[in-house]
Amino acid sequence: MAESMKDLKRSHRCGEVSVQNVGESVTVMGWVQKQRNKGGIIFVDLRDRSGILQVIFEESDCGTENFAKAEKLRSEFVVAVTGRVTRREGAVNENLATGEIEVRADQVRILSEAETPPFPIEADSKTKEELRLKYRYLDLRRPDLQRNLMLRSKIATSIRAFLSDEGFLEIETPILNKSTPEGARDYLVPSRVHPGTFYALPQSPQIFKQLLMCSGYDRYFQIAKCFRDEDLRADRQPEFTQVDLEMSFVDVDDVIDATERMVAKVCKEAIGLEVSLPIERMTWDEAMNRFGSDKPDTRFGMELTDVSDVVKGCGFGVFTGALDAGGSVRGINVKGNAEMPRKKIDALVEFAKGYGAKGLAYLCVMPDGSFKSSFAKFMTEDELKALSEAMGGEPGDLLLFAADRLKTVYAVLGALRVELAKQLGLIDENKFHFLWVTEFPQFEWSDEEERFVAMHHPFTMPMEEDLEYLESDPGRVRAKAYDIVLNGVELGGGSVRIYRSDIQERMFEALGFTKEKAHEQFGFLLDAFTYGVPPHAGLAIGLDRFVMLLVKAESIREVIAFPKVKDASCLMSAAPDVVDAKQLEELHLSITE
Repeated sequence: MAESMKDLKRSHRCGEVSVQNVGESVTVMGWVQKQRNKGGIIFVDLRDRSGILQVIFEESDCGTENFAKAEKLRSEFVVAVTGRVTRREGAVNENLATGEIEVRADQVRILSEAETPPFPIEADSKTKEELRLKYRYLDLRRPDLQRNLMLRSKIATSIRAFLSDEGFLEIETPILNKSTPEGARDYLVPSRVHPGTFYALPQSPQIFKQLLMCSGYDRYFQIAKCFRDEDLRADRQPEFTQVDLEMSFVDVDDVIDATERMVAKVCKEAIGLEVSLPIERMTWDEAMNRFGSDKPDTRFGMELTDVSDVVKGCGFGVFTGALDAGGSVRGINVKGNAEMPRKKIDALVEFAKGYGAKGLAYLCVMPDGSFKSSFAKFMTEDELKALSEAMGGEPGDLLLFAADRLKTVYAVLGALRVELAKQLGLIDENKFHFLWVTEFPQFEWSDEEERFVAMHHPFTMPMEEDLEYLESDPGRVRAKAYDIVLNGVELGGGSVRIYRSDIQERMFEALGFTKEKAHEQFGFLLDAFTYGVPPHAGLAIGLDRFVMLLVKAESIREVIAFPKVKDASCLMSAAPDVVDAKQLEELHLSITE
C-alpha cells in the first residue's frame, strides 16, 4: 500500500549525492531501477532524472519493518529513502557519477507500487519503437531520452538568453489563423461561432512577424509551435517547434551574423562544441553543381562532375538522348571501389530509380587500367578514357553516371553520394559541418500545377539586379534567401522580405495571383504595407532538428516528448480519434463515407 510523503523533504537528487556528502544524512526519492537481495543485505539502484544511486538496506541499520519493505521492492516502485552517505565498501563503479559512494538506509517509504513494465527502462533500448511509443510515459524514463530532453531545455534557455541580450523581444503570435494555401497543407479547425468557416493552425508565424516589424518592434523572436499536414519522415512531424526571429533595418549579412553567433553560443554551452565563425557560405548554384543538393553534407567529398561536353556525340544513346532533350550527364567517383560486386551495383541502380532515374550507368577503372562498363560496347576506348580522365578516374575507381533532365540528375546523384558515404563509412560522425546556402532561385516550376511557385514563400525579396527578369524570365530570378545547413540537414532558413508594395504586386502576378486573389488571402498584410513598413528580414531554425543533430539521434522523435508516428497518429493516446455526434452538430459538420 502506498505511503505518504508527510514530513519528508527531498534533500538531493540521486545523481547529486557525492563524496562531499559522506557522513551526512540525506533523503532521496525516485524509481527502483533494480533490487538485489543477497540474504541479510539488499542492494537497490535508485533512479531519477539526474542519475542512479546505490542504496543498501541492512536490518541492523534500518530495522525489521523497513527491511521488510525493501524486500518487497520491484522495478519502477517509487520510494523515498533516508540514510547516511558512506564510501563504497566494495569496488567503485566508474560507470556511475555516484560510483564512489552509497546510501545506508535508515528508512524507506513506498510512495507508489508498479506493475512489471512491458520493457526494461534502460538506455539504448532494443525494444521496438512502436511498443515504446505506446507506453511513451515509460519510455521517457529512460536515461538517454531524459538526457535529450534536458539538453533540449538547456538549448532553449541558451537561445532565449542570447536573443534577449541582443535586444530581441519575445512575442507570441496566434495559433488560430486564416488559411493561406500557398505551401504545405494546413491543419484546419472548424469554427462553432461562424458556421462553415475554418481557422488554420500556423505553418509558421511568417505574416504576423512581418506585421510586428510594421508595428515598430524592431527585433522579434519566438520559440513557436508550427503545424503542417504533410507526409512524415525522420526529421519531420505534423507539429514541430522552430526558433523564429525577425529584424528591421537589416540585410542578409545582419541576419546571418546574429544567427551564427547564436548557433555558436548554443553549441558551446550545450555540448562544448567550438563553431568556427564565420560559417562558410555557398551559393545555391554551387551547392547543386558540386553536391546535387541545396543542403549538402560536406563532411566528405565525392562531388558531382559534369561530363555533358565529354560525352556529347558519343555512341551511347542514353547519354546523347538526355542531352538532346536539354538534360545533363553527370557522375560521381567512388574511389577504390571498381571491384564492387555486381549485386551491390544493381542495388544502387534500384536506389537511383527511387529518386526518378531510369537507370544508372557505371564505368569501372580496373586495377590494371582496363575498363569494365555497362555501356563500353557503345563507346570507343578513347571515349572511355576521356570520360575517365574527366572524372579523375584512377585504377580501382568506380564511376557512376546519371543522364536525365538536370533536376532529376541532381536528385539522383545528390542522394546517391550520401547513401554510398554511409555504406562505405566515409562520414566522420564526430564532425559538425555548418554551411550557409545563399541566392536560392526565387521560383521553381511545378509540373503538377503547370506554373511557377515560390521556392520559399511569396514574401521573399528578389536580388535587386534580377528584378528586371521578374516578368520576362522568372526562372532566372534569384532570391535574397539563405538556409543554414548542418551535416546535410537543413537546420533552418530565411530571407530578406519584400517591403515595397509595387514589388509585392509583381511577385503575386508572377505566381499567377490576381489582385483580387492576393487581397483575399493576404489583404491585411498588404494593407499594413501602405502605412510605412521598414526593410526587414528574418529566419527560422528547426529546434527539433537542431537538438537531434547535437545529440546524434537518428530521428527527431528521440528529442520530442510525445511524438507522432509516420501516419501522424499518436500510439499512446490514439489521436486522432472520432468525436461524438453532438460535437459535430455544434460545429455544423457531418462525416461522409
